[in-house]
Amino acid sequence: MAYEQDAAAIIAGVGGADNIVSAFHCITRLRFTLKDDSAADATALTAVPVVMGVNQAAGQYQVVIGDKVSDVFTAIAAIEPRLATDTDRPVADTDTDTGKKNPVQRFFDFIGGVFAPLLPAIAGAGLLRGLLAMFAFFGWIDTASNTYIVLTAIGDAVFYLLPVLVAMTAARKLGANQYVAVAISGVLVYPSLVTLLGSGAAVDFLGIPVTATTYSYTVIPSLLAIYLMSWVERGFNRIIPRVLRLMVVPLLTMLVVVPVTLIVLGPLGTFVGNGISGGITWGLANGGPIAGAIIGALLPLIIMTGMHYALVPFILTNLAQFGVDKFLPLTYVQSFATTGAALGVALRAKSKTLKTLAFSTTFTGLMGVTEPALYGLVVPLRRPLIATMIGSAVGGAISLGFGVDAYVLAGNSGIPGLPGLIGATFGWAIVAIVIAFVVSTIMTLVLGFDESAYAESAEPATPVQETRDAAAALSTVTVGSPAAGESVPLSTVPDRIFADGVMGPGVAVRPASGRVSAPVAGTVAALFPTHHALGIRTPEGVEVLVHVGVNTVALEGRGFTAHVAQGDTVTAGQHLLTVDLDEVAKTHDTSIVVVVTEAAGREVGDLRWGAVAAGDPLFTVAAPVAEVAR
Repeated sequence: MAYEQDAAAIIAGVGGADNIVSAFHCITRLRFTLKDDSAADATALTAVPVVMGVNQAAGQYQVVIGDKVSDVFTAIAAIEPRLATDTDRPVADTDTDTGKKNPVQRFFDFIGGVFAPLLPAIAGAGLLRGLLAMFAFFGWIDTASNTYIVLTAIGDAVFYLLPVLVAMTAARKLGANQYVAVAISGVLVYPSLVTLLGSGAAVDFLGIPVTATTYSYTVIPSLLAIYLMSWVERGFNRIIPRVLRLMVVPLLTMLVVVPVTLIVLGPLGTFVGNGISGGITWGLANGGPIAGAIIGALLPLIIMTGMHYALVPFILTNLAQFGVDKFLPLTYVQSFATTGAALGVALRAKSKTLKTLAFSTTFTGLMGVTEPALYGLVVPLRRPLIATMIGSAVGGAISLGFGVDAYVLAGNSGIPGLPGLIGATFGWAIVAIVIAFVVSTIMTLVLGFDESAYAESAEPATPVQETRDAAAALSTVTVGSPAAGESVPLSTVPDRIFADGVMGPGVAVRPASGRVSAPVAGTVAALFPTHHALGIRTPEGVEVLVHVGVNTVALEGRGFTAHVAQGDTVTAGQHLLTVDLDEVAKTHDTSIVVVVTEAAGREVGDLRWGAVAAGDPLFTVAAPVAEVAR
């Protein structure tokens, strides 16, 4: 079999088959989840002929292969058939994925994996609830009308059914059966049981007392239940004969998990959740301006690491139990502080490219999408990050100092999400937000920043030499931008394999829109099933990889729509993909990487940095003159 020896060497290089928990591949890489990452031998792996490099990111040990990755994975799966399951998408975490992983990283990864898929539904419903609150506050709607009741149901249902929704995403993350998880969590909000537990009468199951509590609007009891379910289900799968598993395993799993949840885990989860959220609320309510300044200053860093996901369960618990939450207003403060820093960059920048980028990210920031400003300007320029932290600290001090509350999880911390703050403290919320914005803007102007890289990019691209040999000119391919936005060096991409040029030379584009077009004319040689990446081979034999985002294979196609199929012939500028940038940006960098994967013997030059429109030249690819002469 082709690549059999390479496959065996790769398995040995990652620590042997026993060290592999799961494996899958994307369009260029083998992605292993290992029991012990330290058992892998990077030197041995890079010595394998088909391996271009290795990388550790997102809890995975990545072995870079290139366009032959599918064939190599097939060879690996032939040696280890258990790895052949679900080759086109990530395998969920399992109990064997422990090893020496950082428990804190695993916790945040789990929380993010559970709540990130729910954010669109929560955001949409939360915004509706905020608008209804605003309409009621100003008397624009009759709260006794049928219309109001229906709209309230639309906005409230997702929160009422949170135990069920959380169970589905948690089961998916843990590798358990999602539908059995929904059945288990559905018991927690089953109308007859809800009525029984709320009646005040003693409730028991087989003579064992069941604590009367309410599970709607909660998340921790459901998380505990599904975590238990993942263990119970795997246990039964090991001992029940395969022919009986379809019916017997779900039955036994539900009969074990539901009573344990109602008797032990549910009350425990409610107690823990209420205790922690109450403690957080107490700290926020009594910490005053000092706590607000500290949290505000740290919040940009917290959001950059994704640790804010860990607070989502407690925010939801606060809103359900108390009707208000004091942490959410700080996220508005941070969002507007980041946007203020972007405006400061726009006002001070001399480079037209940087000024244009800063003004555009200021607008998107005001609309609640701060990732372009945070990752495209504030972090790379460094000093604006300090200005953001200062502005956020001042706004946070005002917010907690005057006890600002949020009343709805609107899912948007920009102008569209302001209805979520409407209530008794709305005036102080606006003051905190405005001051954070202004302070951050002023501090950016005062601190300044180094824009030399952008000043260089303002220079026009070197024109193609008119004296170039005609034959060489015929072999030159101009690679255009797949999207409007800003072209930047590969070294700025937060992925070492792309940044170090392991996959080949090229350019990255920070997109301003989700329309991805063909950078060259040719044949779609590869289209990954999750539609986040594809390769195009031109008639001249140049192979161009278009990869949208960093580690976006983990999204399993969410936010990506393909308009072409593998084998299609495309023209330069033809619409290839539609990407929901807002959805992708919640969890991943959205840079579009455009590289030449088979660059040996070819000259890549005329690289262009700065603002680009879709189709504008990014770089050229040409065969050496000596090769053309042959």
